[in-house]
Amino acid sequence: MPALRWNDLHESTENEKRPARANHAFARFAAIPAGSRDVRTCSIRRFALLAVAAGALLGGWLAVAVTDSPAGGADAGSAAAVEPPPACNADGRLNGSARPTLRSGENKPQSASDDERYLGPVAVAAAPNGPSVFVANADGRNVIELDRASGKPVRTIDLVEPPSGLALAPDGSLLLITCAAPQSELVFVDVRRGRIVDRLLLGFGACAPVISPDGSTAYVCCRFDNQVAVVDLAARKVAATINVAREPIVAALAGPNREVLLVGNHLPKGRIEPLFRGDLASVVSVIDRRSLRVEEIRLPHGSNGVRGLAVTPDGRYAFVAHLLSNFEMTPIRVDGGWINTNVVSVIDTAARKRVSTVGLDTFFAAAGNPAEALVTPDGRTLCVSLSGVHQLCLLDVETLVNDRSNIWTPMMGVWPIYPALGSMPWRRVKLPGLGPRGLAVAGNRVYAAEYFTDTLAVVDLARLAPADETPPYSAVNQRGDDSTAVSSLALGPPPKWTARRRGEQLFHDAFLCAQQWQSCASCHPEGRVDGLNWDLLNDGEGNPKNTKSMLLSHETPPAMAEGVRMSAEEAVRSGIKHVLFSEPKEEDAEAIDEYLKSLRPLPSPHLVGGRLSPAAQRGKELFFGAAGCAVCHPAPEYTDLQSHESDWPDEQGRRPRLDTPTLIEAWRTAPYMHDGRYETIAEALILGRHGLRTPAAKRLTEEQLRDLAAFVLSL
Repeated sequence: MPALRWNDLHESTENEKRPARANHAFARFAAIPAGSRDVRTCSIRRFALLAVAAGALLGGWLAVAVTDSPAGGADAGSAAAVEPPPACNADGRLNGSARPTLRSGENKPQSASDDERYLGPVAVAAAPNGPSVFVANADGRNVIELDRASGKPVRTIDLVEPPSGLALAPDGSLLLITCAAPQSELVFVDVRRGRIVDRLLLGFGACAPVISPDGSTAYVCCRFDNQVAVVDLAARKVAATINVAREPIVAALAGPNREVLLVGNHLPKGRIEPLFRGDLASVVSVIDRRSLRVEEIRLPHGSNGVRGLAVTPDGRYAFVAHLLSNFEMTPIRVDGGWINTNVVSVIDTAARKRVSTVGLDTFFAAAGNPAEALVTPDGRTLCVSLSGVHQLCLLDVETLVNDRSNIWTPMMGVWPIYPALGSMPWRRVKLPGLGPRGLAVAGNRVYAAEYFTDTLAVVDLARLAPADETPPYSAVNQRGDDSTAVSSLALGPPPKWTARRRGEQLFHDAFLCAQQWQSCASCHPEGRVDGLNWDLLNDGEGNPKNTKSMLLSHETPPAMAEGVRMSAEEAVRSGIKHVLFSEPKEEDAEAIDEYLKSLRPLPSPHLVGGRLSPAAQRGKELFFGAAGCAVCHPAPEYTDLQSHESDWPDEQGRRPRLDTPTLIEAWRTAPYMHDGRYETIAEALILGRHGLRTPAAKRLTEEQLRDLAAFVLSL
């Protein structure tokens, strides 16, 4: 696969007539008119206010204290130099120890935070009887091998691209590392020698490697290609690619003989009609390993943010950790799961259906942002890292898979009603660090990668205090002392946080929200979109709009779809107050501003060898010519920073004036238009005739409009 080159996209087409704006996010390609991206995308339950009143009468659910998140420090270290592109074999394998071709650049700031040096552990792997634990560090761009007995580092495997996942072969001799980038790679490590022995180029955003029980095949999610790569480990080449739904992010083998591959898709795929009546949710793709045939298991309506997927040792049941969003109700409160609940869905792998969905939240302390999941080797315990509240949730598998598990299904706005349900099938263990993500288990110990503190939490399940018998609504505060069962291993020196890093932590921290139900990242994963519509009260009720990406939000004021906030800074503070239902602290809001300003656009997966396809090149000429798109979406930000009347009336019959969105990274922000009525850019142009107002634009053929869509998706 040819190397992707971002700058190849930006060939001069015409002089930019607008004065150049200060835009550090586009310093790499200022003064080049090209590219683009588009975005935008329920009906309202009018009894919402009545429900609030009833909720208040039933227990004063709205009041809650918010715990402060820790503060950060100063800069430290310096970034490593970028090495030149490597030579590749004809089959896509990298020669020898050659380096990958392009750094992704996402979230790598260009100003003061270039001097940051963090490890950012995201994934862990350990053989059941092996001597080592392997930790993948995304920010440090390395994998550290630790001795299990002493907890001390044995060696470090340096990488160029950030590692995103690890998998150990059944015999423990081979470690696979996925390194996520626009042109990802799969790194082969000889565990006994501690050396990289080969590399294989893969698609965009490789993650979640899985190795078959016989060690012959690996499966790798290529997130932004919406594909799974099947890798022949003996030949070390890609044998096949399989199309799945949207952003495959986690995978596991299931069935008695591990005959199927389950793939968790991060976001829902589909449009949201202005008067929504359909079913919108993330799905689990079920791939038959022999035929490569794909089926889908749909999660409950409103499911999104899939992060974790685990299978019982017998392969019979799978567990999916995700969010369940109440997006059809106006978010007038956050308690009781009114906006988001944090759940695990149980799947019967033989029947290939979901059997239940279990809430993880307590009455006054929710389980913000569940991440990775695993089942202990004895099949008794499901472990889920709760990244937003810095805990490990332990669930009893036997209870989850019995017929009564449905009694713990969240009921939006009134969840959880624990006193009526009795004891919950889980307990939550506080971890010493911040931002737990990847998990691994060896013996009785569960290891959790703590992203923000550069630590590895170790939980000895055999030494945990007996489960608390107090009522479930206080289940987080265990009566027993778990201090002897929970420890922490430092992977490096304590990180010294810049304002940007602290802002990143706060953006992902559910403690910024009342009762910890959600974080900023719940609706804006990685600062982008959840694919849902929300009817926020900052511009009135009854006009739901699609979640906007935070990318370039500070460079393209005003903020919000109707421009009701004059700047992104104002929107950040408003969001903390009116969506997280917390009183914003200025120093916290300023840190979040710095994090959002640091977000960087990724090259589009629709590029071919880093360049526009022939169709996109034709579309580019139309964009700046006959179609007239550049009038409202001029380069380099692809927005005129103005508002324009909507093409369609909303539920109230009005045509609101909408802020022109940037088209940068439109390939990542479906569904499209402010109310999400179109699943694809092509639909918005062909069916919606969006922006086609001039006589020349109205004469464009369907083929030309598809070319135009190809260009927009290439940005």
